[in-house]
Amino acid sequence: MIVAIDGPAGSGKGTIASVLSKKLNLVNIDTGATYRCVALKALRNNLNIEDKEKIIELSNNIDIKFDLNNNVYLDGEDVTKEIRSKEVTNIVSPISSIVEVRKNMVDLQRRLGNSNNVVMEGRDITTVVFPNADYKFYLDATLEERAKRRFKEYQEKQIDMSYDEIYENIKNRDYNDSHKEVGSLMRTDDQHYIDSTNLTIDEVTNEFIKIIEGDKNES
Repeated sequence: MIVAIDGPAGSGKGTIASVLSKKLNLVNIDTGATYRCVALKALRNNLNIEDKEKIIELSNNIDIKFDLNNNVYLDGEDVTKEIRSKEVTNIVSPISSIVEVRKNMVDLQRRLGNSNNVVMEGRDITTVVFPNADYKFYLDATLEERAKRRFKEYQEKQIDMSYDEIYENIKNRDYNDSHKEVGSLMRTDDQHYIDSTNLTIDEVTNEFIKIIEGDKNES
């Protein structure tokens, strides 16, 4: 079974995917983390976003894994916290816009998804990575609410970014994500649309499960 979730930055995709993975016994694959791993490795190799050929080569030779506790491993090292740093956040969107990098990560994501029952979230999961997913969702929230959530998350993780920085970063991400040459974020008729702006995590989770269990019962 593949549960695919798309949506903009800060809409709660990662949180909901984590909760669903536990409730429905699914492997949680955070596709955004794969691009963050590429960005982190680029930084460690002193590359910038202009070094496209080197970044593409790097994405061709990268080992990314996830464990059942939602930890992320880059070349065998646990980088769960490092990939959320300000430095990685500032370059991940343009790196993920490089067509060849995106193709390499999509191939990796498909390999991870095809071998398990999974919940997978990102920007183009329902449209590019797994267009034939069993369940397709678009999770949304207002820009202000998304920035507020991300600011709270970063405070809890002791990541040094102000609300204004986060707001502008997400605003720019929204534009970049909807204007990518390949794998842009988009709404489609076959997605279940959920606006989480005024909903708690439990309420959003219940909406997802109600749809999944309802579809199961109908079939």
